[in-house]
Amino acid sequence: MAAIADLLAQGRTFSFEFFPPKTDEAARELEKAIGELQPLEPSFVSVTYGAGGSTRERTRDIVVGIQANNGITSMAHLTCIAHTREQLVSLLEEYQVAGITNILALAGDPPVGDDPYPTDLTFASELIELIRGVGDFSIGVAAHPELHPRSGGDRALDRRHLAAKLQAGDFGVTQFFFEAEHYLRMVDDLAAIGCTTPVLPGIMPVTNAGQIKRFAELAGAKFPDWLAERIAAVAHDPAEVRKVGVEVATELCQELLDSGAPGLHFYTLNRSTATREIYDNLRLSS
Repeated sequence: MAAIADLLAQGRTFSFEFFPPKTDEAARELEKAIGELQPLEPSFVSVTYGAGGSTRERTRDIVVGIQANNGITSMAHLTCIAHTREQLVSLLEEYQVAGITNILALAGDPPVGDDPYPTDLTFASELIELIRGVGDFSIGVAAHPELHPRSGGDRALDRRHLAAKLQAGDFGVTQFFFEAEHYLRMVDDLAAIGCTTPVLPGIMPVTNAGQIKRFAELAGAKFPDWLAERIAAVAHDPAEVRKVGVEVATELCQELLDSGAPGLHFYTLNRSTATREIYDNLRLSS
């Protein structure tokens, strides 16, 4: 399968993100979503990785399964916190054997609880170095348009760290955001310090206002007042909430594409409807 860095060098990419299901019913929902999204011919898909490696085997099995059974280039998320070097190398070697050549390198979060956990690496930059030593992977990194939650609000420092991480990897994928100005400013900030590594904007349409607000707080993204007001006006009708969310996400995607974004990365939450509707609105479907 293709290296994502090569796909980006050839033109825009459109991709979807999934997370490992916890129940049999959720697994069926994921399988259904993948089947419904496959006709959109995504450039690649990615699968998240639980805090402290809590979904290590499930993430691996889904990534390998999608690429082998659906023929879609797949990227595995990988975190280094709460892992030994040996654990990371072993998993990367498993991916090599399975033909998975795309990795999203993340520092990650420690597992929930007070039990001590082994950690040989702390930062994504260290994980990137380890991945390079294992094999020829195409490596993505995370970007935060509204600054990393641990940046302390220091924009210059945040951008320097991000630029170094991007230049060590091959491409970036952002946390989701709701206003194009955050992404565009980030790209300008990076260009001003000499970093032109492509960064894919992450898109999460509002289909459940409460859920998205919680996610935004965790990701350090601002849930803008104007969007909160639009959602509040139709909060009594879940169908209308989703309709507004799709409309707003479509407008955001169009603005990003018009401004030269190298593609779009959709956080699907293991559902297909909103993403398919946005695709139709943007006339991206084949």
